[in-house]
Amino acid sequence: MQPLSGVRVVELAALGPVPWCGMLLAGLGAQVIRIERPSPPGAARAAHFEFTDRGCHRVALDLKSAQGLALALRLVERADALMEGMRPGVAERLGLGPRACHAINPKLVYARMTGWGQHGPLAQRAGHDINYLALSGALHAIGARDGPPAVPLNLVADLGGGGAFLAIGLLAALLDARGSGAGSVLDVAMVDGVANLMALPYARLAAGLWRDERGSNLLDGGTPWYGVYETADAGYMAVGAIEPAFYEAFVRGLGLDPAALPDRADRAGWPELRRRFAAAFRQAGRDEWQRRFEDVDACVTPVLSMTQAPQHAHHRARRTFVARDGALEPAPAPRCARPGARVEAALPPVPSRADSRALLRAWGLSAAETEVLLGCAAAGRAGEVPAA
Repeated sequence: MQPLSGVRVVELAALGPVPWCGMLLAGLGAQVIRIERPSPPGAARAAHFEFTDRGCHRVALDLKSAQGLALALRLVERADALMEGMRPGVAERLGLGPRACHAINPKLVYARMTGWGQHGPLAQRAGHDINYLALSGALHAIGARDGPPAVPLNLVADLGGGGAFLAIGLLAALLDARGSGAGSVLDVAMVDGVANLMALPYARLAAGLWRDERGSNLLDGGTPWYGVYETADAGYMAVGAIEPAFYEAFVRGLGLDPAALPDRADRAGWPELRRRFAAAFRQAGRDEWQRRFEDVDACVTPVLSMTQAPQHAHHRARRTFVARDGALEPAPAPRCARPGARVEAALPPVPSRADSRALLRAWGLSAAETEVLLGCAAAGRAGEVPAA
């Protein structure tokens, strides 16, 4: 048994944070049915490399047809939650808005994922991760002091401020629905999530402990003991030696005498500290520095590439990355087990057509409805229920 075993989730196929959240929920045991648009003839899909598909049952429906909408509502009627990632108003125009869904399932948790939220001047505007970062103050704060803002992949807004907040809100609303018997509507906006992720810098700014400029603060690379240094072989080492004990261990690990260095409490000495640290790191390659700091509690680690990271001893011991079909993919997280049980990082299976057929029948759908949802050729065009 997994913590979300028995939880039924309908996901209206979208990009970015919605399928990532579906992957997360499926990894914790939820039954996730992802409703996708019918694929055009001849379309190919390497499903085993779509890691966000893992554990999710994919069905095809034309939601603009009456038959397709009826089948979607049949799934909603039996679900605990629905996730959608369309612009405000689109689900309503399809007939799958909160009012229509709650009319047939009052306990449903209806989770809406957008970039700008359901209301506000930008609600109907397009956007991507970088735009939500820019408008929340986060992008301005990331990067070197003498350079432009750095783009942190799409991890912060799409997945952190979006997918993670979607999962948290959905699970909280599910708990409430089980206790109250009433469903709810979640307005999950990536720009809201990023603003919340920035709570610590904003708190420090309010207290006068944070400069509103890049590369000038404790956690943005402004301090010489929290940043990245190049090694002799053009590799990099990451240093996070904030606390005094870690800082002293870091300095000694570099072969330097803490007493011979400027006082780190004096900002005027930071340029000299950075110069001394950089010069020390340039004396050896990354692997050598990794070896020297391997058993030193100084918060110093190598900067690994995506091909190197899965081979690190710690990841191998924890099975952070798991091989399947010739590819390494991140194992599900977080890990959950009963007290005393072994916590394993096991990938959920990729559902087969037979698995999905059995699941749909268990949700109470008829054989004919099931075949349509699975896009079987005998059912005709996806979304059309065959004649009896």
